[in-house]
Amino acid sequence: MSELAPAKINLCLFLGATRADGRHELVSVMQSLAWGDAVAAEPAERDEVVCPGIDGPNLAAAALAAIPARRSPLRLTIDKRIPVAAGLGGGSADAAAALRLAGREAGLAEDELLALAAKLGADVPAQVRPGRSLATGAGEVVEHLDAAPRFGVLVVPSAHTLSTADVYREADRLGLPRDPADLAARLDDVRVGLGQGPFGLRADLIINDLEPAALFLCPSIARDLELARELGADRVMVSGSGPTVLGLFADPAGAQRAAGRIVGRTPQAIATTPL
Repeated sequence: MSELAPAKINLCLFLGATRADGRHELVSVMQSLAWGDAVAAEPAERDEVVCPGIDGPNLAAAALAAIPARRSPLRLTIDKRIPVAAGLGGGSADAAAALRLAGREAGLAEDELLALAAKLGADVPAQVRPGRSLATGAGEVVEHLDAAPRFGVLVVPSAHTLSTADVYREADRLGLPRDPADLAARLDDVRVGLGQGPFGLRADLIINDLEPAALFLCPSIARDLELARELGADRVMVSGSGPTVLGLFADPAGAQRAAGRIVGRTPQAIATTPL
């Protein structure tokens, strides 16, 4: 069996206060992209995750361990295309794909997978069923939305990496989290603004509250934001906790042209569309 593990972007990310469990409340429209990792599963003598070029713990292994009641152990092989620690949800995408594969083998329903996903990380539940979703709580409350309109996404990865935990800590230090009333108002605005404009969300709501924290920790992000603007993106933002920069184009061909103009860069820029 095999699954695409799509990269995800946050078309908006409004940050709230820290909960008793240490996670932040948030309001986010999460969108899967038609590009990402590929995860293949096959029977094995023991559970194993093989991800060439990536060392250390893998969230996909935790996803496998979360579903012990299976007919046989599985070996997962991940073709890693999403940069690590880039704000694109690559590890969460792999974990969600692992849940789908192992859950299928174990005969689990989607609601059971969502309950397991919530224990793995804030970005995992929204990726159990790739597409477009509204995430609230700390990301574990997922409302699936209608399919996105077709638009172009220019993904400009950075040679640097950022720890999600570090970015959230910096956001707290900078006083970025919104009070509960403000966060609730943003949720109301998002519900009203869904389906509007070329990106399926009202333009003034395409905001990432984590962007100032990511910029503080990785100042080179500013150059990438300016590059995406110069290449004609209609909206420019940091992806998730960064440092990847996104250029949103109402015309998908614009993103393709922009990616073609970025040469000699590692990791290379990608042009894609919503899944």
